[in-house]
Amino acid sequence: METLITAIAVIVLVLAGVIAVRSYAKRLASGCCGGGGQKSDRKVRVADRNKAHYPYSAVLDIDGMVCAACARRVENGLNRLDGVWATVDLGKKQAAVRMKTPYPEAELRRAVRESGYTMLRMRQDQPS
Repeated sequence: METLITAIAVIVLVLAGVIAVRSYAKRLASGCCGGGGQKSDRKVRVADRNKAHYPYSAVLDIDGMVCAACARRVENGLNRLDGVWATVDLGKKQAAVRMKTPYPEAELRRAVRESGYTMLRMRQDQPS
């Protein structure tokens, strides 16, 4: 009976070890703990970097970002929107978004969600 208990304990430990190794390998492959198996993206560069061309702005509170790769995914997702220039502050867990025309909150929320994160709140700034 004691041998059976020992064998079961060894099997459980081996399975836990296999799961841990697979999880760690997935993190290494995705470049982030929250990557969800996504391939690491190159930074999306905004062609028009003249702040005067972006009269509208908002600050988005983002949940789920824990590393630079997370911040880059959110920034890239927003920067893919036409007429948007976003920068992410990982420490504040916020994205500062400049827009050429006002974007509906739902569109910005969708871009963040498709990047794998959650937009908690949006604070719209007045046009400058």
